[in-house]
Amino acid sequence: MIIAAFALVAFAVVPKVNAQTKMVGGAAMYPTKDIIDNAVNSKDHTTLVAAVKAAGLVETLKGEGPFTVFAPTNEAFSKLPKETVPTLLKPENKATLTKILTYHVVAGRLSSADLWTKVKAGMGKAELKTVAGGTLTVMAKGKKLYLVDEKGDKSWVTIADVFQKNGVIHVVNTVLMPN
Repeated sequence: MIIAAFALVAFAVVPKVNAQTKMVGGAAMYPTKDIIDNAVNSKDHTTLVAAVKAAGLVETLKGEGPFTVFAPTNEAFSKLPKETVPTLLKPENKATLTKILTYHVVAGRLSSADLWTKVKAGMGKAELKTVAGGTLTVMAKGKKLYLVDEKGDKSWVTIADVFQKNGVIHVVNTVLMPN
């Protein structure tokens, strides 16, 4: 009886990771939490979270949505020229930072299956309108999806379908840049 009670308490304390919960940056991403509440726990997205805070987009991404977010990792941000991120985080560059971050967001909840359907229907590519007003092109190579930004650079989806209560995150390996 004591062992059963202990097991029940242990089960209640330890978060259960199920088929809908994905691990990103060493943390479970729960579909019952919003985009921000999950993202702050990912050690791979600390730069993105800092940028979202600096741009004043926290409340937006905690909102109803739904949103599809292509979330660049810290490694993706490190590919930018050395002073780019510190410069973008300055208050005087908030408008530019906001444009870059909202270029990574599409209205609606687009799963990887939805993206594949659009790519197939578009004979190999699909254009997505971003919240920033720009265009991202989704394409595929083999079984992997990638995005092409307005400058022609590619970003691969490394973790797809991280569902949130207000949308979905697809982790990407390069920061996407609008014109």
